[in-house]
Amino acid sequence: MKKVLFVLSALTALYATPGQAQTGFGQAGKINDGWKFTLKDSVGYQVPSVSDAKWKTVNLPHDWSVKGQLSPTLASATGYLPGGIGWYRKQLNVPADKKGEKVYLYFEGVYNRSEVFINGHSLGKRPNGYVSFAYDATQYINYGGNNTIAVRVDHSQSADSRWYTGSGIYRDVYVVYANPVHIAQWGTYAYPEVKGSTGNLNTEVEVENTLSQNATLSVLQELVDANGKVVAKNTQSLKVSANSKATAKAKLSVKNALLWDTNNPHLYTLKVTVSQNGKTIDQSSFKTGFRTFTFDANKGFALNGKWTKMKGVCLHHDAGVLGSVVPREVWKDRLLTLKSIGVNAVRTSHNPQAPVFYELCDELGLLVLNEAYDEWEYPKRKWIEGWNVGTPGFQGSFDIFADWSEKDLEDMVRRDRNHTSVFAWSIGNEVDYPNDPYSHPVLDGSKDGFSQAQYGGYKKDAPNAERLGAIAERLAATVKRFDKSRPVTAGLAGVAMSNETGYPGALDIAGYNYTESKYGTDHAKYPKRVIYGSENRHDIEAWLAVKNNEHIFGQFLWTGIDYLGESGRWPSRGFYSGLVDFSGNIKPRGYFRKALWDDKPTIYAGTYINYGRRNELSMDAWPVWNYEKGQTVRVVAYMNTPSAKLYLNGKQVGEEKQYDNKTGIVYWDVPYEAGKLEVAGFDKGKETARYTITSSARPYKLVAKASASAINKDKGVVEIRLEVQDENGVPVMISDNEVTCKVSGPATLLGLEAGNNEDMTDYTDNVHRAHHGKILAYVQANGEAGEATISFTSPWLEPTQVKIQLQ
Repeated sequence: MKKVLFVLSALTALYATPGQAQTGFGQAGKINDGWKFTLKDSVGYQVPSVSDAKWKTVNLPHDWSVKGQLSPTLASATGYLPGGIGWYRKQLNVPADKKGEKVYLYFEGVYNRSEVFINGHSLGKRPNGYVSFAYDATQYINYGGNNTIAVRVDHSQSADSRWYTGSGIYRDVYVVYANPVHIAQWGTYAYPEVKGSTGNLNTEVEVENTLSQNATLSVLQELVDANGKVVAKNTQSLKVSANSKATAKAKLSVKNALLWDTNNPHLYTLKVTVSQNGKTIDQSSFKTGFRTFTFDANKGFALNGKWTKMKGVCLHHDAGVLGSVVPREVWKDRLLTLKSIGVNAVRTSHNPQAPVFYELCDELGLLVLNEAYDEWEYPKRKWIEGWNVGTPGFQGSFDIFADWSEKDLEDMVRRDRNHTSVFAWSIGNEVDYPNDPYSHPVLDGSKDGFSQAQYGGYKKDAPNAERLGAIAERLAATVKRFDKSRPVTAGLAGVAMSNETGYPGALDIAGYNYTESKYGTDHAKYPKRVIYGSENRHDIEAWLAVKNNEHIFGQFLWTGIDYLGESGRWPSRGFYSGLVDFSGNIKPRGYFRKALWDDKPTIYAGTYINYGRRNELSMDAWPVWNYEKGQTVRVVAYMNTPSAKLYLNGKQVGEEKQYDNKTGIVYWDVPYEAGKLEVAGFDKGKETARYTITSSARPYKLVAKASASAINKDKGVVEIRLEVQDENGVPVMISDNEVTCKVSGPATLLGLEAGNNEDMTDYTDNVHRAHHGKILAYVQANGEAGEATISFTSPWLEPTQVKIQLQ
């Protein structure tokens, strides 16, 4: 029987030492540059003597799918982009002085069904495309010479997912040199007890001895604050038997510990040093933060004892034109944009993300629901001709579930358990979707509690939903073996069906997807169940179901950012329900959400032609003020102020509107007149917020603004936002001018992105059309110091350029 009150505390860690992989041991260095690649398959490509001279030279991370040709003949599920089978090869020189050390190859992610070879010898296969993994290559290494690394990536099942996955070695790769006695992979685990103002950090450091003799070691742990001061330390002796592992456990106490939260994400550093006979043989360093979680079936969620509503979004791992290769700078910009809207939590949909994602969430103060799977032992529908239309396909990852589910889950938890931001582990998303694939007799009864498609009534020949409970218990137990400090959860799609099984009972907290109608009845029926919205629509009703029910601790909107895949019928690149578009710009619905979630006064105005639909109040009204003179235009305001007024060219239009608690939107229908349209928010007669839209003339010039004036010469990335303006500097929202970008100097254009879901043109070149008068350019330094000039031109428009220092 679960307790109604589920209290968790954690001081967790992320790896932050430059050049150190998340393996957390040894001396790690990236080996991303100078790989050879071919999108072909042949027996023998792993053999060192096979020539790869005609293969393409690429740098990692690399996603070949996003560089492919969009085609209506490909699957809509993965964004009409190709898969295939590809090979990567690289020559790795291992210095002679490394003889006697262990050599590991660590991959943060390869999509998918990969096999890694060294000097022709297979090191292993890993079918899951999202988990990180390492191989011990020591026995095959040629010390003092070259070693051929070869990686086969089999994404021939290109429609194996409901969203865009990417293809290839799309995350960082490291070589790790280590003493034969070293900290185990993901071997350091840190969690605290917080009592009053004192934080007690409990640590476990697992050390691996690969030698045939016993080892007596000294393990030093130091906790360092943001100013570099050691605030606690522990030294102890550890004996590790031959060819085995042993664990050093300690408790580090910190008085007046600073707590991590979403507004003040205080972090410490945990340093671990392993010595033998007075000599350091291994080290690891982690960023950490104290915080406590409380989950209560009646009161919801508390962070550090403060009851809090999670204002969350679901996020896939791609970034439009960049595909699945998303640099740190891009993720940071996107996460900060979401925070500016009011977001305080994210859900990794529906797989582990890259390590940098969690590092940023720790640093920026975002709670993370870390998710493992979208399907278990049977496949879901994968739409080929458009989302929810036509005949689906049934490729997927189900075939590896029996053999790999526990190992993949173990590796996700062990890799990510030291991240301050992670508050729960999700073992599945919508695996209980009615008749996709599981069925149950309850589907022949009332439709209450089913908010999504059911694909008919009970199907006795389909997999029995009763299986879900046993699988969930097994997966939950796997999580608990490696982290007992956080709850296990899942996103339930068919709550009414799953309630007839043991599935919800295997969870510590239960996520409901699009099932707000069950919040009250299930709370009454299952009073000890902790409930939240794990996936929700953007309408205000879904938010009010959280806001007005104390026991519901939050929601996760589908979705935070537009993503590739789950596309509609051609032309459609992806799913377009995000608060933020492909290019990282806030959409109107993002401002609508900001008005619902932000604590500060805010207001936004958008417009559209209503065409007689008097009750239509759209959350997708763009800030355009260009219409025919006298044409009736609906002006809507999204706000959190008590009232609002509308002004046109300095004169008030219509009456002052009071905030509408049912819709969150107020509106005016006004005849169009060119000029300046403004909405102002008021509180007790005092103006507290204002938003302005100005009519634009013809497109006249290009204006560019860079996210930074200088970047790291070693693969640093700068985002350059281009805007089409008229002669007076007014943005031309209706512009779709074609723009050409050229880069000179030691930098490379990674791609142009305008955020248009229906633009199916070539994304591999340097020419692109503006959308809503904007384009985003991603430019990356190539390793040399100097100055890069990025220029933008368009026929009949005044050009522009920016200069970036590469240091």
